[in-house]
Amino acid sequence: MKKISVDTNDKKYNIYFSSGFDSIKEAVNECGLVGRKLCIITDSNVGSIYAQKVKNALEGCFESIYLYSFKAGEKSKNLDTISDFYSFFLENHIDRKTVVAGLGGGVCGDMAGFAAATYLRGIKFIQIPTSLLAQVDSSVGGKVGVDFKGSKNIVGAFYQPEFVFVNMETLDTLSEREFAAGMAEVIKYGPIHSYDFFKYIMDNKEAVKQRDKNCMQHIIETCCKIKAEVVAEDEKESGLREILNFGHTIGHAVETIKGFSLLHGECVAMGMKAAFDICFKRGDITLNEYNEFLSLLAYFGLPLKAEEIQPEEVYSQMFLDKKVKSNKLSFVLLKGYGKPYSTSAVSREEIFDAINTISGDSV
Repeated sequence: MKKISVDTNDKKYNIYFSSGFDSIKEAVNECGLVGRKLCIITDSNVGSIYAQKVKNALEGCFESIYLYSFKAGEKSKNLDTISDFYSFFLENHIDRKTVVAGLGGGVCGDMAGFAAATYLRGIKFIQIPTSLLAQVDSSVGGKVGVDFKGSKNIVGAFYQPEFVFVNMETLDTLSEREFAAGMAEVIKYGPIHSYDFFKYIMDNKEAVKQRDKNCMQHIIETCCKIKAEVVAEDEKESGLREILNFGHTIGHAVETIKGFSLLHGECVAMGMKAAFDICFKRGDITLNEYNEFLSLLAYFGLPLKAEEIQPEEVYSQMFLDKKVKSNKLSFVLLKGYGKPYSTSAVSREEIFDAINTISGDSV
């Protein structure tokens, strides 16, 4: 079982990579969690496939194992669902020695982590991501939270897990759409880290689309290493970590306006297209780099436009994002591949031009 270390000011922990769930016992033992209670939080899609397998793999590790399942989807990512978690915790006498496990995609991991961070002022939790997006992004780094009144992840905390356990075999059960959404976050690491990684995806795109085990393992491990390095330097997003938000400023606004009918990765893809448009018009990336990037997004079936969005509405929604500082929008842009930077010096005209490139009415 391979592992990568994430070293933050608050905690040092491992990301484990495995085929199957059997070796999760090893991770539990290494972290000294044996003998406690465990509460697995999952959703209605993932639970029916993997909950029993995880319980079986952990038999004998914990004093008792509880399971709570909520309705799958971003629309469940709110404080009402978290309240249901708390009620379940109370009913089952979940105490400070209990471990919470988030078994599922990004929504599940974010919510399980937030519940763990806030119940009894904080209990231990582990991440068991089953989607590509969660494996390469949301399960690593300790960002947990929920949406509130139409604003994405506006209520939350920085709360690191005890460990992250990536079972590569869970990729086999992802739908084509979910897999593509995860690839948006994978592709994001190219522009913000290096052209070499982007080129690897380009050169191996057919194998990646077929979910070749060797390619996917290399990609997931690389993304986790990049994120681990960024989080180690800037755990609470006061500087460097902001680069991980590439494509998210406009992407989050579109996701909210569309009522979460689009997947997070799909909206990030459109947000990255908009960001690339700004960079291209500023002369910071070439036309070939722009087109090559869009071509890769399209290859994986990611949408590059959203129907029925109004630029003014997108613009207004962006000001409700948690990344707004002193009423100024914050963008992650590029001076070229591997040269990202965060800035609020983006004009209203640039923003509207960028939004227009992803409007369904645009040419």
